Amino acid sequence: MFLHILKSKLHCVTVTEANLDYMGSITIDEDLMDAVGIVEDEQVHVVNNNNGERIVTYVIKGERGSGVICLNGAAAHKFAPGDVAIIMAYATMSPEEAATFKPKVVIPAKGTNRLL
Repeated sequence: MFLHILKSKLHCVTVTEANLDYMGSITIDEDLMDAVGIVEDEQVHVVNNNNGERIVTYVIKGERGSGVICLNGAAAHKFAPGDVAIIMAYATMSPEEAATFKPKVVIPAKGTNRLL
């Protein structure tokens, strides 16, 4: 048996852009990706704290140090600049691995998406 365990979490980031003209995904500042161990093209779950929407998509690297959190494509209908979001990635592991695993969680500086 394997378990799906929280691996990475960006907690309370601020959406900076919503781009309807892109085919899909979420663009995340590469500094934020590195801080929690999210890689480009990785599947993530994104929750909108303002309206309760939840999507599953994949990650595109954003400019390092830009603070960008941009929902692309259809997701742009569910997130707007200024919304507060949580971005989560999961890993599959054995119960033994899960017993000692600690997820990487980052809460950036409020309203800036910069690392504290």
